[in-house]
Amino acid sequence: MQQPPRQTIPELAHTTTRPIHWLATAAALAAVVALSGVLQPGSATAAQADTTSPAAHGAAVTPPDPAKVHFPLDCGPAEVLVQKKASGDLDGDGRPETVAVVRCDAGSGTPPNGVYVLTRSADGKPRVVATLVDPKDTFTVTDLAVRDRAVTATLDGYSSPDVPRYRPDVHDKAKWQWKNGTFVRTTPAAAQSA
Repeated sequence: MQQPPRQTIPELAHTTTRPIHWLATAAALAAVVALSGVLQPGSATAAQADTTSPAAHGAAVTPPDPAKVHFPLDCGPAEVLVQKKASGDLDGDGRPETVAVVRCDAGSGTPPNGVYVLTRSADGKPRVVATLVDPKDTFTVTDLAVRDRAVTATLDGYSSPDVPRYRPDVHDKAKWQWKNGTFVRTTPAAAQSA
């Protein structure tokens, strides 16, 4: 089989480099470099990121575990029982706190509850940072929630020592929010006493 004769294609003018091409490329590159030196971005105004937090290193920030905390509650020989817990970022620092409802595990009756706020210390261990309800106030917490950076709870108590302990006659709703470095208690509008 015969191949057709090869044709000679003339050399195109734009495929041959000449000194003028190199000069034009160098001038264009110098213009880009000079322009980038003149057009600088504005100064940054954002705050520095906290590189010490676990979230800055991509680690999930877990709420403090109440099972790993020593509560300021004297139960004698009985164990401390965590009845309810709820978590959320209460102070706006990006790290969740845990609110725990705790009482002595007396076996019978209804011992009063304590409500405690837990956070993590610098070494990552959970610790109690606030007492919202002291067990000495003799309240039982029947509902607990953390929403919108606030803690809400329903508290049942007694108007006098003569009221039977199985029939609380005071029913209160409470709300706590972190303000000016402390938890401030407010009573929602729907709160009632019986």
